[in-house]
Amino acid sequence: MSKPSDLAGGTKPRPSAAIIADLKHRLAEIYDLNAASSVLTWDEATYMPAGGAAARGRQVAILRRLAHERLTDPALGRLLDRLEQSAGNLSADDANLLRVTRRDFEKAIRVPAEYVARANAHASASYNAWCRARPANDFAAIVPFLEKTLELSREYASFFAPFDHIAAPMIDDADEGVTTATIRLIFTELRHALVPMVRAISEQPSAADAWLDRPFDEEAQLGFGLKIAAQMGYDLERGRLDKTRHPFCTKFASGDVRITTRVRENDIRDALFSTLHEAGHAMYEQGVNAAYEGTPLGSGVSSGVHESQSRLWENVVARSRPFWEHYYPTLQQLFADQLGAVPLDMFYRAINKVEPSLIRTDADEVTYNLHIMLRFDLEVGLLEGRLRVVDLPEAWRAGMEADLGIAPPDDRDGCLQDVHWYAGNIGGAFQSYTIGNILSAQFFAAATKAHPEIPTEIANGQFGTLHSWLTDNLYGPGRALKPDEIVARSTGSPMTMAPYLAYLRKKYGELYQLPAS
Repeated sequence: MSKPSDLAGGTKPRPSAAIIADLKHRLAEIYDLNAASSVLTWDEATYMPAGGAAARGRQVAILRRLAHERLTDPALGRLLDRLEQSAGNLSADDANLLRVTRRDFEKAIRVPAEYVARANAHASASYNAWCRARPANDFAAIVPFLEKTLELSREYASFFAPFDHIAAPMIDDADEGVTTATIRLIFTELRHALVPMVRAISEQPSAADAWLDRPFDEEAQLGFGLKIAAQMGYDLERGRLDKTRHPFCTKFASGDVRITTRVRENDIRDALFSTLHEAGHAMYEQGVNAAYEGTPLGSGVSSGVHESQSRLWENVVARSRPFWEHYYPTLQQLFADQLGAVPLDMFYRAINKVEPSLIRTDADEVTYNLHIMLRFDLEVGLLEGRLRVVDLPEAWRAGMEADLGIAPPDDRDGCLQDVHWYAGNIGGAFQSYTIGNILSAQFFAAATKAHPEIPTEIANGQFGTLHSWLTDNLYGPGRALKPDEIVARSTGSPMTMAPYLAYLRKKYGELYQLPAS
């Protein structure tokens, strides 16, 4: 029997459970199609033989096209319309699902399914061409692919015209609500703060690290990094570690979140910090509320917030002195010949050495963002038509010389080093790393304010308090909250650069005896 409030003149009835169930069923199919294509791209980057490249491009393109067609199905739009008519009666979770799905739907219907298939097939072909071109230092071989990628990127942006800048649609895909102008303001402020710091550090004696250029057993490196990742909170019952050319994290389901790394025998830092970086991404995905599985809510909220977690665990935690007070004795035992006679102070200084470097993923915390600014400027130049693809190597060298005082001797360690432009769009990716750096310090400062015992726990190899705080405040909501809402709710303020600059000045001021600024 109906309650009085459900009768005429009472409150509006709640939308039919059947409508919500239908929506979630459709979204689950899209989720699974995208996951299936992710499995194929993971395999392509890890175990697939080179001969499978052409077929893999077709396979991924078909799956992405099918997922796109389901997301843009007019029937899905009609479901959203029906739910919006009674939005006031939706539960909080269903209201958030409606909002996020509407955003995804409205963006997707601007993009033809044919384009999605064409772009994904090209991305696969381009990635495999890059896998051959970079080791061979053969930029000429990749030029036709990169020119096609640029053409496709401009075409994608055109679907969202009018816009305030051609890069805007790609930036908004990665970091909702962030504009090209905002990124430029952040870079201007950050450059103003970092350049004097780099100059001051360059005047100090360089940290010795030649002793790191010795062979370190690959399996021992992988095992050490994975053990730490698991202790931090990466659940190996729902994840695994494999090798690849350019490390990444991928999610097929809440119970299957995988990470990859790469190993350099003569530098222990590469595999270790790449593993912990990707584990930060993976812990985020593993921590999303399981109730959101199969829906758009069931993933990280933005690329910038995602990068905050990889950078927090890799740098703020794993490059800290308390961390190594606990783990360095174990590392010394594991590599007694290489590290047995190296004191902690020397090791800690070496893993935080500040000096201009050619490779972004090897860059220290102080110079890292200069690499990001260069890439952002170059991709904006490409999109605007001010820079031709064939001129990219020279523009890269000039930018490195101007910003970091060094120039790559070849394209392998220059414009071919990052996979992003060769396996996806040009535009919208690199700014997320700087946003992540800024937020990593802001989130860590908020966590330690709430739990002052966190640094002591890290010094004891305990990460439960930090991981729980991050799960409660960042990971659990998935996309149910907007990026700026996540930041404000977790830290008490919008994104601010102050904690990040304070972190850098304190840490590197102590390491290099810099005067207080």
